[in-house]
Amino acid sequence: MKMKRFKLLNNVFGWLAFAIAAATYLTTMEPTASFWDCGEFISSAYKLDVGHPPGAPFFMLTGRFFSLFASDPTQVAIMVNTLSALASAFTILFLFWTITHLARKVVAKSEEEYTFDNIVGILGAGMVGALAYTFSDTFWFSAVEGEVYAYSSLFTAIVFWAILKWERVADKPGSDRWLIFIAYLMGLSIGVHLLNLLAIPAIGLVYYFRNYKVSPWGVVGAMLVSIVILGTVLYGIIPGFVEVASWFELLFVNVLGFSYNTGLFVYIALAVAVLSWAIIETSTQKSYLRMAVSFITAITIVGIPFFGSHIFLGIVIIAVLAISFYKFRNKINARWLNTALVMITVILIGYSSYTVIVIRSAANPPMDQNSPDNVFMLKYYLNREQYGDRPLLYGQAYNAPVKLEIKGNTCIPVYETGEASYLPIPKTDAKQKDHYFISGHKLDYVMDDRFNMFFPRMYSSSPDHVSAYKAWGEVKGRRVKFDYCGQERTEYVPTFTENMRFFFSYQLNHMYFRYFMWNFSGRQNDIQGHGEVDHGNWITGIKFIDNKLVGDQDNLPGELRDNKAHNKYYMLPLLLGVIGIFFLIYSGKEGKHSFWITALLFFLTGIAIVIYLNQTPYQPRERDYAYAGSFYAFSIWIGLGVLGLIKFFDKYLPKPLVAVIVTIASLGVPALMAVENWDDHDRSNRFVARDFGHNYLASCEENAIIFSNGDNDTFPLWYNQEVEGNRTDVRVCNLSYLQTDWYIDQMKREAYHSESLPISWEPSDYVSGKNEVISVREIEKKPIDVETAFKIALDPEIQIDGENVIPSKQLYININRDDVLKSGTLDSSRINEVVPRIMFNIKNSRLTKSELMVIEMLKENKWKRPVYFAVTVGDDYYLGLNDHFELTGMAYRVMPVSTNGKGAAVDTDKMYDNMMNKFRWGNIADPNVYLDENVLRMCRTHRMMFAQLIGALINENDTVRAKKALDYAMKVIPPTTVRHDYTSAMLAEYYYALGEMNKGNEIMNFIANDCVENIDWYFRLSKAQRNSVERRIGHNFGVLNHVLQTAEKYKQQSIVTKYYPVLEKYSQRIGM
Repeated sequence: MKMKRFKLLNNVFGWLAFAIAAATYLTTMEPTASFWDCGEFISSAYKLDVGHPPGAPFFMLTGRFFSLFASDPTQVAIMVNTLSALASAFTILFLFWTITHLARKVVAKSEEEYTFDNIVGILGAGMVGALAYTFSDTFWFSAVEGEVYAYSSLFTAIVFWAILKWERVADKPGSDRWLIFIAYLMGLSIGVHLLNLLAIPAIGLVYYFRNYKVSPWGVVGAMLVSIVILGTVLYGIIPGFVEVASWFELLFVNVLGFSYNTGLFVYIALAVAVLSWAIIETSTQKSYLRMAVSFITAITIVGIPFFGSHIFLGIVIIAVLAISFYKFRNKINARWLNTALVMITVILIGYSSYTVIVIRSAANPPMDQNSPDNVFMLKYYLNREQYGDRPLLYGQAYNAPVKLEIKGNTCIPVYETGEASYLPIPKTDAKQKDHYFISGHKLDYVMDDRFNMFFPRMYSSSPDHVSAYKAWGEVKGRRVKFDYCGQERTEYVPTFTENMRFFFSYQLNHMYFRYFMWNFSGRQNDIQGHGEVDHGNWITGIKFIDNKLVGDQDNLPGELRDNKAHNKYYMLPLLLGVIGIFFLIYSGKEGKHSFWITALLFFLTGIAIVIYLNQTPYQPRERDYAYAGSFYAFSIWIGLGVLGLIKFFDKYLPKPLVAVIVTIASLGVPALMAVENWDDHDRSNRFVARDFGHNYLASCEENAIIFSNGDNDTFPLWYNQEVEGNRTDVRVCNLSYLQTDWYIDQMKREAYHSESLPISWEPSDYVSGKNEVISVREIEKKPIDVETAFKIALDPEIQIDGENVIPSKQLYININRDDVLKSGTLDSSRINEVVPRIMFNIKNSRLTKSELMVIEMLKENKWKRPVYFAVTVGDDYYLGLNDHFELTGMAYRVMPVSTNGKGAAVDTDKMYDNMMNKFRWGNIADPNVYLDENVLRMCRTHRMMFAQLIGALINENDTVRAKKALDYAMKVIPPTTVRHDYTSAMLAEYYYALGEMNKGNEIMNFIANDCVENIDWYFRLSKAQRNSVERRIGHNFGVLNHVLQTAEKYKQQSIVTKYYPVLEKYSQRIGM
């Protein structure tokens, strides 16, 4: 009876936790797309497009189902975001049940132990742990946007809960169904995110604890075996199935002469047949020989022994299996063989969601990343080959030189040739036979052995990364002399100690422990940090500790003090979790077992990911979302900490009273987290990503081409076009992708109302491995036209030193005035401004395929379509075209005119109309709308564009429109939500120029006061802390000095009188 009552309460309170989480996430979720990958994921779900590798097909399908409930396209994003919110709420439900399950194992092992105090304690533990995770920083962030991490967390939660359910009934008949259920979830989760697979090793520990006498080495051994099982799934089943399929495809197409995909279909049919045969044989057990042969054949056909493409390893494993079946024929359990085969089968059934990727790619959707429409491209897509490799266990240091060998009079780099890459042959005739050709081989340079080390953490040769390695690792190095093509050189190789110092200080502390403490101790602010004392650190809320960690907390500058993500939990969640750990360790055998199972999950979803990712410094964004599974595991301990407190205090008070008091008091911990985190996780009513994406498109004329580069100037544009149908006449062309053949193919196809892009190159000219870069040499001392240059570069008969070459560093495209007039690029009143040609002065020794494609499009376009570069692309990608740019809002239009060295001009009429009438502002003026650092950066970019427009209007003596634009800029991007910084100083100066002295002074006062607050706070820091912000100290001095110079220029003595003495005082302190 007691058990029945508990089960009812367990369900009721579990669903209560779900309801609290669901209400929280549904009321705080973003109503449209967010920045980063969200716009891409929502688009791929709505249109079943193909997103970035390795894809998320099951997320796509589920998101598509949710999108069916949208009343119109503008509601699609909120429905996909609802998927994340509800998935997160269900995660909380299963977390609650996981905690109560573990709690029952420790405190209520029999019917009699379901007393009032134990029931209160168990349910209290579940509520506290579940709600702590509900309101945790990282999980809440993912719960309110259309990304894969919330859905992936749900799979982790269900799988871990199911493992514990299996543990309870493992010895009973039919318990294998739980393992099969778990395997099926694993297969489905592959189509969401691979993080969920890290729960697999918990099965091994559970099995060990149930069947063996526990010992420390036994636990370690069980963990190692569990990790091997994880590796078998990750590196055996997932890549192996597609790898073997590619062998069959190559055999049937290239050898036997069948059409594309014949080998794939034969392989799938054969795999299904062999798996069915093996399952039947291991189930009926009629013949041991057939059972053994069918089992080995089955795991071979699905590719498990080959661990990708390691054929020799596969042969060894198959041989070992055959020998084992022979030697241990009396010990092999047919039931386990059958269960293993069924599990492999259901994993593959779940994994089959990837057929959606192939089918949709074959349909040539507008978004078709990597074009995985055949088994080879699918293999490269799943292996994320476009992202490159990184060393894990053994490899080079950042300054390792490539080994060289002398051939003739030239030193040639030594490299190892890896496996071949196959692609469908570009056909020149429809009757041409299907065939795969080798587009290239994976090449790995061989590095000087003296620069290699075990567990290399500092491996990137990027100058920015190298400087950070030296700072974080305090690198002095050991001296190594080496011969480099006849020259004696010296390098200082980081020692293993310095390598490990970087691992602990940056990768483990900064990129994991810092995030952990954000969630369970407190967070300084939402400004991305790179080790500075003032950005993105963890805090406690306890003043004397925080003063030591991150400087004086009594006189924080406004930017830090007013940051909504300044959250203080006083380490209470952390302490409760630590109590939970000790409670398990000192709660007998069941407690220790539960601790090791959750600890393994905690390690694999936290520190193991840190080791695997081997991240370089200066990541483009914070990466805390990758470790949500680790924080999930710790939240289990937080919940069990309630039982620890009850156990401690029941010595002093009656246990029923203690259980009630401790539970109520402990619920204050998640309540505190909810209060602190609400304002910086409430994204309701924020439309910034959608609207700013719209602004890029609104900056373009009809039928335009706009070049973008990063996630945040590409995905919001795709979302606008793919989901809401905005400006589908504009073709968004991402310069990063333009380096690939598959993307060029897509750009040569029509999409919605956009014609194909003007590219005349044949597929054979840009296929993968061909013309990835073309050397630029100054053979000709005079400029040559692009048409001639490309003919030379693409002619296989004209090569120098075995490579294609452009023979001049000065290229040009002639401009035909008739083409300009005919296209409407300029009207007749400006025809005399047209210059004879566009010049490209190539500074580098080579042009990438992406750069060549941009030049090619400008050559072929002949002004028929307007061509733009997004303002956020950056100078490195502008190819020296700045003098031909005219700013129209958030994009520069390439024009047949030139400013002769003055840089981009401003088309004031179009830009004024765009910014004043067409641009949308995403509710950024609403003080209740949360604007994080990334959003604020985009807001300030818009503010700078206003400054460009206003300055151009003033130069044209159009003071009326200049004042209107200036006032409008202050209205739509107000300092109350987007703080003034140095970028606003220009706006103040324009107010001065327009005679609006008070408005100018208001801005200057704001900027100067911030500088003074910052400098004052910086000088209160310790010397070590101040060293981390040395650049910002200099920046604030520079900005304050600029404010004073501008004020003096416009005779604003109130500003000078107020702030000059402050500048002078602090300048004396640093000896300026």
